[in-house]
Amino acid sequence: MPPLVKAAVSLMFAAFALYSIGVWSVVLSKFLRPWHAGLFWLGFAADTTGTELMRRMAGGLHWGFHTATGALALLLMLIHAAWATVVLIQAKEPRLRSFHRTSLTVWLVWLIPFVTGLIMGRRSGL
Repeated sequence: MPPLVKAAVSLMFAAFALYSIGVWSVVLSKFLRPWHAGLFWLGFAADTTGTELMRRMAGGLHWGFHTATGALALLLMLIHAAWATVVLIQAKEPRLRSFHRTSLTVWLVWLIPFVTGLIMGRRSGL
């Protein structure tokens, strides 16, 4: 496997691990903590970097289902991480306790391009 492909795949799996741990931790605890937001931001950074490497290897954007859902997922991840940061700064107990309600939805949307990317990688022999 070429080094660029290894780096991109590693980043995508890092994004999966970081974002999943952050989301499931906040969902299960039902209380937003600073380390959750840190994992959201790290997951977003890993996903964005991995996506950029994949885009370069593909020779640019090729719009289709995977690209559209991937763009939506990145946008939702950005909004989710930013909103978590705002809620933590505001430090209002009801918002800290209700934040988890949208986290699982964002994670489920994010899973769509992650899984389609795995399928596309398997088909291409990666």
